[in-house]
Parts: sequence; structure tokens; C-alpha cells
Amino acid sequence: GVDEFPHVGEADLRLAMPVLARLGLPLLVHAELEGPAGPAGPWRRYEGYLASRPRDWEDRAVALMVRLCRETRCRVHIVHLSSSGALASVAEAKKEGLPFTAETCPHYLTFASEDVADGATPFKCAPPIRERENREKLWDALRSGLLDMVVSDHSPCTPALKDLEGGDFAKAWGGIAGLQYSLSAVWTGMAERGLGLDAVAHLMSQAPAHFAGLSGRKGSIAFGKDADLVVFDPEAVVTPERSEVLHRHTVTPYCGMRLKGAVKSVYLRGKRIYHGGAFKDGPWGRPANRLAAEAVR
Repeated sequence: GVDEFPHVGEADLRLAMPVLARLGLPLLVHAELEGPAGPAGPWRRYEGYLASRPRDWEDRAVALMVRLCRETRCRVHIVHLSSSGALASVAEAKKEGLPFTAETCPHYLTFASEDVADGATPFKCAPPIRERENREKLWDALRSGLLDMVVSDHSPCTPALKDLEGGDFAKAWGGIAGLQYSLSAVWTGMAERGLGLDAVAHLMSQAPAHFAGLSGRKGSIAFGKDADLVVFDPEAVVTPERSEVLHRHTVTPYCGMRLKGAVKSVYLRGKRIYHGGAFKDGPWGRPANRLAAEAVR
């Protein structure tokens, strides 16, 4: 936890989860259970930061959530899972038929800790980007259906909060800004591993819409649904430059990467809102909650 968003412990969860179960609401969990860490620092080295939040923290937290899900029958969803060691617990929950789901994120599928340079704080997130072999196990879990979806976990901040000059992983904001390049990054990895665009559509659109209770209007191309469309060139090659980043704050670890696939246009409810690298004036959205989704059916 952080000061404005403190952590909860098992006692708190035991109070909340029966209430959520009665209401039929899911509990979304950032799953890290603090415990002994490896030797941390020096803080300009990514290895120091990685050692400070070991896989064991996630593995034990996910195992705890499986136990509590079993006891309370509360729907549990693990957000931004990064540790392949937790996959066994996810598999156990699903084998039992528990209401348990989990997601991972583009940055965990794209980057590897061995490639993060000293002081490269744009790569800092929590849980952290882990080793290459860990990344490949996450891909295996997506391929098998063990992981349910890929979600952006877009977490931008001002350049100053990333401590770009100092390169101190202890001080830097922990979050990846990558929404603009999420589709290209995931498609790059999928194409390299023989997965098709149908997998992208399911994991990044259909499954998240279903989880959010919006599948009546969102998540697939079908008669009666919102005409939310992406015109995507899967063969194009893009190399993001900071001058091209459309996030309010332009710090992102995707700059300089060679990515496959480019978004050409975006349509929201049939209206083109993005084309040729630029957005039209907005905003264009509606509240994305279940009551709102039901009201517009």
C-alpha cells in the first residue's frame, strides 16, 4: 500500500468478502503479501528493485485469495499478475470451479528484467517486471486459458515523479504508461508465438467486457452492439518516439522499441474519434458501469 491507498490484510478481507459475495460483486486484488525480501539496492540497479519485491510475495498472496475465495465464495479477480509462481494457485482454483479469475498486462508480456538498464525508471511498476523465463510462462498461461485476459494497467505520472535524472528505483513512481502501445506490444508477442488476431480480440476486448458486465454492448462485433472498432494494420512496423506519445505525460518504456502492428483509426459507437495519429475533440464517453450498460440496452 501507499499513504493514499493503504493495504488490507486477511482480517479486513474476511470482513469484506462475505458482503461482496452476498452482493454478487467481484473483489479485485493487487496481490502482494509482504514478507522477507532479498537484498535490495543499490537503487539505480533494477536487480535491487526486483529483489525487494520477490515472486514469493505474489505467490503467497494469490494462494491466500484462493483459500478465502473457497471459504466465502466471493468472486475474486487478481489484477496485473506478474509472477509465474502464482499460476499453480490460479489453476487450483479453476480446477475446483471457484469464481476466480486473473489477468496479466502488456509490460509483463513484453519486457524482461535482464534487459532493464541501470536507472531506467520508466520500467518500474509493482509487481515488478520479472525474468525472461517468467515471461514465457505467462505466455503459456494465456495460450492455455489459465490467465483470462490482458489489461493495460496504464499508470502514468509526471516525468519528475519517475526520477528520470536520478534513476532511483526506490524514489520513482511505480507504474507503466503504455496504453497507446498496448495493442501493438501484445500483438508483437503473439505474432512471434504463433497466436492470431482472434486471441488478441478475446483477451483484450471480449473477456474484459464480459468481466465488467458490459458484454451486452461491448467486446465483440455483433448486431445490436456498439460499433466500437479499431482499424489495425497487423503487418505495419512502428517504433514509438516520445514526440509521438499522446498520453498527457510522455514517459513510457515503449519508446525506441520495434513493435508490430499499428492502429490506424478508432471508432466509438460508430463515430471516428482517432485517425492518422490524432484524436478529434472529445470527450465522447459514457459511464462504464453495469447500471449504465443495462439502461442503454
